[in-house]
Amino acid sequence: MGKDTGFLEFQRKNNGDVPPKARILTFEEFHTPICSEERRNQAARCMNCGVPFCQSAMSLSGMVVGCPLHNLIPEWNDEIYKGHDEHAFARLRKTSNFPEFTGRVCPALCEKACMCGQYGDSVTVHDNELFLVESAYANGYIKPVIPEIRSGKEIAVVGSGPSGLAVADELNHRGHLVTVFEREDEIGGLLMYGIPNMKLDKSVIVRRRKLMEEEGVTFVTGVDVGKDKKGAEILKAYDAVVLCCGAKKPRPLAAADPAEVKGVYYAVDFLTRNTKALMKAEDRSVEALKKQSGFIDAAGKNVVIVGGGDTGNDCIGTVIRHGAKSVTALEMMPKPPVERAESNPWPEWPKTLKTDYGHEEAIAVFGQDPRVFETTVKSVTTDKKGHLKEIETVKVAFKDGKLTEVKGSEKKIKCELLLIAAGFIGCEDYAAEEFAVARGPRGAVATPEGSYHIPDTKIFSAGDMRRGQSLVVWAIAEGRACAKEVDEYLMGYSNL
Repeated sequence: MGKDTGFLEFQRKNNGDVPPKARILTFEEFHTPICSEERRNQAARCMNCGVPFCQSAMSLSGMVVGCPLHNLIPEWNDEIYKGHDEHAFARLRKTSNFPEFTGRVCPALCEKACMCGQYGDSVTVHDNELFLVESAYANGYIKPVIPEIRSGKEIAVVGSGPSGLAVADELNHRGHLVTVFEREDEIGGLLMYGIPNMKLDKSVIVRRRKLMEEEGVTFVTGVDVGKDKKGAEILKAYDAVVLCCGAKKPRPLAAADPAEVKGVYYAVDFLTRNTKALMKAEDRSVEALKKQSGFIDAAGKNVVIVGGGDTGNDCIGTVIRHGAKSVTALEMMPKPPVERAESNPWPEWPKTLKTDYGHEEAIAVFGQDPRVFETTVKSVTTDKKGHLKEIETVKVAFKDGKLTEVKGSEKKIKCELLLIAAGFIGCEDYAAEEFAVARGPRGAVATPEGSYHIPDTKIFSAGDMRRGQSLVVWAIAEGRACAKEVDEYLMGYSNL
């Protein structure tokens, strides 16, 4: 423990934020790091607990507490405090393949379980992690690590989201030859085309791809396995195949089908087209985006977003940058409490109201929180050309485990753009059918409990495709565990 009294001497201090009305003028990342001296003070707040819940990843009340990667958080916090940044990063890299991703987009399960958070403010684990990885890149601690010996075994990974990248990274460093197939023109999955640029700058993904290619991983983009390339061909050519195709089958909205109503889109399609247009622009300003074609412009429109999760919040931030006339976010679930209840004690995940960056920006621009709870879309109205012009909302309630509408609560509001961010219901059908793999009740690939291997085949699966819709940190954890099982399958043992 670097400083015995650090948690008493120093108050929590987060990285700064560009003010909402300034940051909505661009799609740049808007968090500003604190100075290195203050960062070491923040690391000194870590108590080096005898039982560090921050790295436990244990289940309490049906929810996970602490980091799924079991990051050695007290160890590298101690090294940060002492100024041993290279040693600190070495400890972080031992358990985490891509801290530059999780340091930006992870909701920090570790911090919610931090002992300092029991009666006060938790340690800034999330910001400390990002400091470490960016310092490592800046100071040359991250260099290509090329295996000296190759096993001769060849593995195909289908899908280059965080789980697929983690599988590829682990197996490549083990000495196997790894080829990653990606249907999009860029790798990253939802990291690239689901999470907006202001949360995760796409240069961060390009930087990681370059490193992995230097280390020996082969990326084949623009190839949709199951359509452009047959699964049988891949099974014949490789010693093992790992399916990491995600869970991108969107949950539909009964009242509005994007295929039938003009002005209705699934959120990921909207965000994908926005990012693709932005990547073609000379810079990442809103004006530069508007000179591109292909994106769905929300400027001057009354926008309604269905879904209160991270994707819905990302849609709020994006349409505000476009210049939306108004933004309304509908959430079927009840409004969470502002403070943690006695029934939800530390270190359980706090079931409290979260005001994210998109909500902050909506409050700054429109003067109020855009969220309306316990409400959904009942019907839509279009003009003569089939363009959306109005929606009817209705209050809902859960009774005896069933969702029911509250009669008389209907309300009509103007809406020219409706974005469905209601989550996902599993992997896309053709991705699973191409390899004849069974699926469970959530639409995810079915594997034996505790395993990533589909019995009596050379096929494995990891990430959202196996787990169902989840967090980036869980996808990386799944990829690492799956890679070990693939290695054992190929070699008879594993040192991963």
